[in-house]
Amino acid sequence: MIRFALLLLLAFSAHAETLSGRVVGIADGDTITILDAANQQHKIRLAGIDAPEKKQPFGERSKQHLSDLVFNKQVTVEWNKLDRYGRTVGKILVSGVDTNLEQIRAGMAWWYEKYRKEQSPADQRLYDQAEQQARARRVGLWHDQDPIPPWDWRKRSREIR
Repeated sequence: MIRFALLLLLAFSAHAETLSGRVVGIADGDTITILDAANQQHKIRLAGIDAPEKKQPFGERSKQHLSDLVFNKQVTVEWNKLDRYGRTVGKILVSGVDTNLEQIRAGMAWWYEKYRKEQSPADQRLYDQAEQQARARRVGLWHDQDPIPPWDWRKRSREIR
């Protein structure tokens, strides 16, 4: 079993690409813009998380928390896909610290379990545990009695239009 898990982890990480740059923009709690060494901008969607929308409760707080973690800092992005909007989807590392995970720990994002298969088994466990701990401590968005996940918020917004 351990051997299989290691092989799976190696296979998953073998497909990851890396991108480095300085964070020059924060769109919301799960999307940033980086500027690479060639002065090319890249819009990055943080993998494995979904943060509140800007007009949703905790949306601005989530954006500010992400800004505090990464703005104007050098980051490394481990990525393996582009989303339907052309954004790079990846894990943001600042000095080796997983920013995506930090957003969950602070109660500023949900673990986006729908995309768990795109994460390593280790990250799946870490992100799940971080969300459960944030819920138990009632930090960030978990301070609300019944926070609405962003995927439900977006669906409701589409239905109203």
